[in-house]
Amino acid sequence: MGRVRACGPRRGGLVVRPEDMAELVSRVARDRDRQAFARLFDHFAPRLNGYLQRLGADSGTAEEVTQEVMTTLWRKADQFDPSRSSLATWLYRIARNRRIDGLRRDRSDSLDPNDPSLLPAAAADPLAAVDLGRREERLKAVLDGLPEEQLVLVRLAFYDGLSHSDIAARTGLPLGTVKSRLRLAFTRLRRSLEAAGIIDAGG
Repeated sequence: MGRVRACGPRRGGLVVRPEDMAELVSRVARDRDRQAFARLFDHFAPRLNGYLQRLGADSGTAEEVTQEVMTTLWRKADQFDPSRSSLATWLYRIARNRRIDGLRRDRSDSLDPNDPSLLPAAAADPLAAVDLGRREERLKAVLDGLPEEQLVLVRLAFYDGLSHSDIAARTGLPLGTVKSRLRLAFTRLRRSLEAAGIIDAGG
C-alpha cells in the first residue's frame, strides 16, 4: 500500500470526539471510507509521533512507526473491538510494540533486555478492559473540569507532545505563564484523580 497519507483537506489538528471514533473506524472497516480515515489520521498521527519521540525515538523513526500504525488501522480496522479498549489505547499499544520490535532488531549494545518497557504486553483481560474504560471515563470528566485556559495547555503538552517552549510559541503566552498554568492544572488533576480513586494519594 505504501506510505499512508490522510485523504482530503487537512483539518489543522481537529480533535475527534471519543464518541465518534468507533463510527469512523467502522466506516473504514466496512466501506474503506477515506474521509473517515483522514479524520482519524489527522487526529492520531501527530499524537502518536509525539508519544514515540517521548519513548526515545528520533523524529525519522517516530514518523516511520506512526505511518506503520496508521497503515495497520487502514488494513485491520475490522479487528478493532471497542468493547475491549478505546481506539487510542489500541493504537498506542500497536505503536509501543512496533517501537519495541525496532529496538530489538537494532540489537543495540545499550539495549537493556530487562527494561520494563520491552516486556511483552500482558494478554487482554476483559475485566481489566472494563476497569480501564471506567478509568478513562473518570479521567475525561476530570479533564473537562479544568478551566479552559488550563485544559488547552494540558492538551498541547500531552496530546500533541509539545514542550513548554513550543506551547508558549504556539499560544503567544509568556513561558512563565505556560509553566504556572500547567503547574496549577497538574495540581488540580492530581487531587481530582486521587479523589476519584484513579491514582493512590501516596503515589
